[in-house]
Amino acid sequence: MKKNTLFLRTINKELVDRPPVWLMRQAGRILPEYKAIRAKLTGFKELVKSPELAAEVTLQPVDLLKVDAAILFSDILVIPEAMGLDYEMIEARGPFFPKTIQSKSDIDQLLTGKKAADRLDYVYNTITEINKHLPENIPLIGFAGAPWTILAYMIEGKGSKTFSLAKKFLYAEPEWSHFLLDKITDSTIHYLRNQVKAGVQTLQLFDSWAGLLSMEQFNTFSLPYMQRIKEAIPEVPLTIFAKGAMLQLQEIAEIKPDVIGIDWNISPLRVRQWLGADTVLQGNMDPCLLYATPEHVFEETVKMCREFGRNHIANLGHGVYPDTPLEGVKAFIAAVKSISYLE
Repeated sequence: MKKNTLFLRTINKELVDRPPVWLMRQAGRILPEYKAIRAKLTGFKELVKSPELAAEVTLQPVDLLKVDAAILFSDILVIPEAMGLDYEMIEARGPFFPKTIQSKSDIDQLLTGKKAADRLDYVYNTITEINKHLPENIPLIGFAGAPWTILAYMIEGKGSKTFSLAKKFLYAEPEWSHFLLDKITDSTIHYLRNQVKAGVQTLQLFDSWAGLLSMEQFNTFSLPYMQRIKEAIPEVPLTIFAKGAMLQLQEIAEIKPDVIGIDWNISPLRVRQWLGADTVLQGNMDPCLLYATPEHVFEETVKMCREFGRNHIANLGHGVYPDTPLEGVKAFIAAVKSISYLE
């Protein structure tokens, strides 16, 4: 188990010289080397299910961008697929489920728990392959989608600005909603445990659509299930990133994740006022800032890091966009690495 890494030492609240840095979606279309691999394949899912190639694109940002952590190249939607709800990844449009959950009988037919998680050997084989080549000072982050976000796709069948069908399901069928969330949570717990066994050193839960829920819905249909996952896997640190749910940060903090991810809709200073200097935070640069000049990116990144202070993992407030200029990404990373807590 890797312990003496800048990333893990920061999570452990040890004294470090500077914040660690990585970017959500760093293993992807911002890199020409990634595009070259994708061009040889039939689609995104072929890459996800090819352990050697998925390992290669996981390692690319470490080698080319010199980030302080690698994140497993995979997709949050492998869980519904393992449970029996197949999806397609349509270029320039995103995920699409030919069949969606519409009734209790649909939920009854889903695989759950260990049976579902054991169908994801290709993910665990990717982790094994990554660790053959990952530098000793770089940890590997595993991840999964938070249960509410996974339910949203299983009900809606595709991406959406509102996920109104999924929200309607919560209101109209709360009992079935909890039934489905239970199944997703059990499957996710086994899946993340298997990731840890395969060799990830830390985990992140992505609640990408948390911001669409009211406070009451978030506290009912999202937070308790993330808490169950947190309590079920104490072996490694867990980051919770609930995009758009910044008003619920104090509730998130109460379930004691090791790191709380922050989006760009709230200032570092405000978060520190609410959660204190001792909470380990991750984020929160607006991904669109990376389109600015490298000089401006550098300046704003330094400002962000200084406002967060210690106990901070530098990252974006969401995933890096596909057409982001590489110069902006490099300026962001260089700015973080220029920070010195010793000054």
